[in-house]
Amino acid sequence: MFGMGPMELFLAFVVVLLLFGAKRIPEIAGSFGKGIREFKKNMHDVQKEIQAPAPQAQAESLPPAPAREEAAPREPKRLIQ
Repeated sequence: MFGMGPMELFLAFVVVLLLFGAKRIPEIAGSFGKGIREFKKNMHDVQKEIQAPAPQAQAESLPPAPAREEAAPREPKRLIQ
């Protein structure tokens, strides 16, 4: 795993245990798990939203775009006369 042998994993576990203490490790792991679960839920929601067809009712309820007329270019207003 990540090129680490059993001795390196044991050493990493001891360092984490010393830094955070035995009581904090389950709290950290729980909040890490909740974060991953929330991330997966949001990814699933985004995928459903992307794959859902566009609502036709909204497109039909919009008024048609006004026709664009080509007008002659206007001369800018002069501030000093």
